[in-house]
Amino acid sequence: MKPAQATAIAALGVDAIGVIAVPSSPRFVPPAQRPDLFAAMAAGGGCFGVLVVADPCDDQLEELAVGRGHAVLQLHGDESVERCRELAQRLDVRLWKALRVRSPEDLETAARYAEVVEALLLDAWQPGQLGGTGHRIPIDWLEGFQSDVPWWLAGGVGPETVSELLARLHPDGLDASSSLEDRPGVKNLARVAALLAAVRGSPTG
Repeated sequence: MKPAQATAIAALGVDAIGVIAVPSSPRFVPPAQRPDLFAAMAAGGGCFGVLVVADPCDDQLEELAVGRGHAVLQLHGDESVERCRELAQRLDVRLWKALRVRSPEDLETAARYAEVVEALLLDAWQPGQLGGTGHRIPIDWLEGFQSDVPWWLAGGVGPETVSELLARLHPDGLDASSSLEDRPGVKNLARVAALLAAVRGSPTG
């Protein structure tokens, strides 16, 4: 994603934009390019930046702390509850935790993470991939799901699916990526606008 596109997407009215800091991802953004992206988001409106990482080591903490442009650090790896608690204590930044759900039983772990992070993101588990796959968690697994902290739904969220999702589920936010892209890291603005229109047109939007 280029800064101009970040500004354009923010101007459409999204709440947040994620910047991927996972080197193995096709959407990876090097550290030197991230400040310009976060500044561009802020220029587009009330949008805030989310830095997406996976299993950060202690040597990386300086670049993940507050002051680098992001408002939220999203942990998308295999971070334990204890590691999340430690990072919350060491980093002066809001923490979200992504949970990759491969069975209904995985949702039982959400309550433990809710004690140490500000929000949860639920995504579909796919072998060897951390996210951005377009696969969805079966809706019936999530019906009735409740969390003590806000939760966002990821996986297969797009203009064509959002009405059904919001008719049956009540997430606090939606995370869309691959369904809105022309290619990894390059969003299709028309599809972003269509998704927002579908959300705003839903009874719970």
